Amino acid sequence: MRRFLGLSIRMVVLFSCFAIPLFAQQTAAPIRVKVVVVAMFEVGEDTGDTPGEYQLWVEREHLDQILPMPAGYHHVRMNKDGVLGMLTGVATARAAASVMALGLDPRFDLSKAYWVVAGIGGGDPADVSLGSAVWANHVIDGDMAYEIDAREIPADWPTGYVPLRKTTPYEQPVNSQLNSGQAYTLNQDLVAWAYQLTKAEPLADSEEMRASRARYTGFPNAMKPPFVTRGDTISAGTFWHGSRMDEWANEWTRYYTGGQGNYMISAMEDSGTLQALTFLDQAGRADLKRVLVLRTVSNYDREAPGLTPAESLKNMAGGKYVAYMPALEAAERVGDKVVRDIVEHWADREATIPHAPQ
Repeated sequence: MRRFLGLSIRMVVLFSCFAIPLFAQQTAAPIRVKVVVVAMFEVGEDTGDTPGEYQLWVEREHLDQILPMPAGYHHVRMNKDGVLGMLTGVATARAAASVMALGLDPRFDLSKAYWVVAGIGGGDPADVSLGSAVWANHVIDGDMAYEIDAREIPADWPTGYVPLRKTTPYEQPVNSQLNSGQAYTLNQDLVAWAYQLTKAEPLADSEEMRASRARYTGFPNAMKPPFVTRGDTISAGTFWHGSRMDEWANEWTRYYTGGQGNYMISAMEDSGTLQALTFLDQAGRADLKRVLVLRTVSNYDREAPGLTPAESLKNMAGGKYVAYMPALEAAERVGDKVVRDIVEHWADREATIPHAPQ
């Protein structure tokens, strides 16, 4: 009996040793995040080597605290100001899964957090120049469609892409089913504020960029020095290229925005990120009205006059983009101006979403 009683006491003590830390962990107050910076790819390490989209943010925002996130693509990082940086991985699936993993992580309170998605992409030379920065009004999904091989497209079709549940390209009416995932409209007041705050920001230029821009004769905007603007982005897992695909992207954007949108830059993750944030908003874990998407032009999305799309794509194989580093710089410099404003005016920004002066 005494042996049994002694064993029982030891079991209670052992259970208590484990139970107390677990209880304390479960009841610890979540970390209140002010801004989430979302980058998509990194070349090597987070710091100290050739940068991808993440490294400049890690180094310049001093995101020194590393927090493991096994359910996502990469660990997250924070600084003392409440700025959290995350790396989603390339393409829509990884982006959606990683953003959802962060959004559901009980360690963080993201209810008032602003989200700044900042990365590079292929720009439409009709609208932007190399090194330019585009604040997105809309994010359009370029993957959700029917497709016919280009060699078998009917003669009277402008493209082989057909909207889901339609039988011909750009067939009306546009599918407006809730949560269809084909188009996302960002908070236009917040986008206008971000643009006004950053529109005069000087952006890096180079002789190589000027020489590349000069090849785009007939595209006045492509020949300008880098600038900040507002437009729309197409997000697709396939890295497409060429003048015909550029025509499709413009028309696809007009179709899903009721003629209001203007496609300017391509990307590979933003529709996945916006889908995850839409669901997190519905669950009260994020605020979709506090989301910004910034894409900067590392390359053009189509060939220059005198080249074929295949020749143009070959020149970019392996990420050899003329404006790679300037575009990374622009994403961090323009995006961080917004991040710093939010942090420095948090007493106001937490309660009230900023908007451009009327």
